Amino acid sequence: MPDTHADATQAQAAQLVAPDLFVLAGGGLHVTYSTSSFFGGPHFTYQDAFRTLNFSGSQIRTVNVPDLGTVVSVTIMLTVDTGSTTFSVLIPQVNLAGAMSVPISTEGITTVHRFSVIPVLNHGQQEFYTVTPLTGTASHVLFLQAGRPGADKAP
Repeated sequence: MPDTHADATQAQAAQLVAPDLFVLAGGGLHVTYSTSSFFGGPHFTYQDAFRTLNFSGSQIRTVNVPDLGTVVSVTIMLTVDTGSTTFSVLIPQVNLAGAMSVPISTEGITTVHRFSVIPVLNHGQQEFYTVTPLTGTASHVLFLQAGRPGADKAP
């Protein structure tokens, strides 16, 4: 006699889809990260009270960390002589089954990287962190890429 419970579990597992769009907000920040886009590569938008910054391709750095998920980082300020500021968001593993969007909560980390052109001033702590709780959604969307056959047609 076939095991219908096992068959149903296998069918559901086969239907799990990884999200490719994360829309997050909290603490005055709005972040959108897509692993692909209309143009084919990843896209990241960072918005705070003062500015909206858009990043694509190699401007977005991703690192898979087994104990955290995926860390996605962008440089939001760069100076020649005093350091830089980066923003990183922790992207948890999310499985979508049936629903094409689910709520998530995570953390955004703004890091000020201190640097001086005067070597004697480069002592002590060099990175300073501000952690911001973020909530939003993880979704699976279909990005039709520009210049590809069928890109002008709806799915």
